[in-house]
Amino acid sequence: MLDFLHSLNPLYSLSGLAIGALVGFTGVGGGSLMTPLLVLLFGIHPATAVGTDLLYAGLTKISGSLVHNFNGAVDWRIVRRLASGSAPAAAATLVLLSHFGRDSKSVSEVITTVLGFALIVTAITLIFRAWLLRAVAATLDRLDDRRIAALTVSLGAALGVLVSISSVGAGAIGVTALLMLYPKLPTVRIVGSDIAHAVPLTLIAGAGHWWIGSIDWALLASLLIGSIPGIAVGSALASRVPERVLRPVLAGTLALIGGRLAF
Repeated sequence: MLDFLHSLNPLYSLSGLAIGALVGFTGVGGGSLMTPLLVLLFGIHPATAVGTDLLYAGLTKISGSLVHNFNGAVDWRIVRRLASGSAPAAAATLVLLSHFGRDSKSVSEVITTVLGFALIVTAITLIFRAWLLRAVAATLDRLDDRRIAALTVSLGAALGVLVSISSVGAGAIGVTALLMLYPKLPTVRIVGSDIAHAVPLTLIAGAGHWWIGSIDWALLASLLIGSIPGIAVGSALASRVPERVLRPVLAGTLALIGGRLAF
C-alpha cells in the first residue's frame, strides 16, 4: 500500500485538475484532452494512455449518468440501441489489439493516427455542429423509426471501435450524431443518453485494455485525485464563461493536437 502511495505522481494529479476543469467548462469528453496530454507531454505509451483514460472516463461519468437519470434526462431506448452496436464492436476491436500486441510499433501507430483523426473530427463537430444539423435535417426527418434505430446501432458500433482504439468519440461526436438522428428530443436528453451510454462503453473498453495489460493503476489514481475536484470547479464556473469563446478555442486546440498526432 505504501509503495502504491509513493507511486502517485503530483504532476499527473495537476494535469487531472486542469483537464477536469476544462471538461467542466466545456462538457467535451476528457478523452479528447487527457489522452493526447499523456502521450505528447508525458510520453506515456499510447495503448497505456488510452486504456487508463477509458477507465478514468468510465469512473468519472458514473456520477454524471446517475444525476441525468435522476432528472429524467436519459432516454434508455437510445442507450440500448447504441450499446447493442458499441459493445460487440468494442469487444472485437480489443481482441484485434490483443492479437497484434499492445506494445508493437504497428499498434502504437494505429492508435496515434486514429486518435489524431478523431480529435480533428471532434473539432469539426464543435465548430460546424449547427451547419451539420441543418444539412441532414431534411433527409433524416423522412426516415421511419426502424431506419433511425438501425442508424443508431451503426453509430454505436462506430463509437465502439473509435473509443476502444483512441478513447475519443463518445462526447462531441456522439452528441452531434444523436442530435441529427433525434432532432425532436430536448438537447439535455441527448446529452444525458450519450453520457449514460458512455459509462458501459468506456468500462467495457477499459476492462478490455486491463485484460491486455494496458492500465497504469498509479496513473489512474493520480488523475482521479486531481480531476474530481477539477470537474466540480469547472462546472461551477462554466456559466461565467461564454460558450462562443470556449468552443472555438477548444476546437482549435483539438485540431492542432490531432494534426500533430495524425501526420
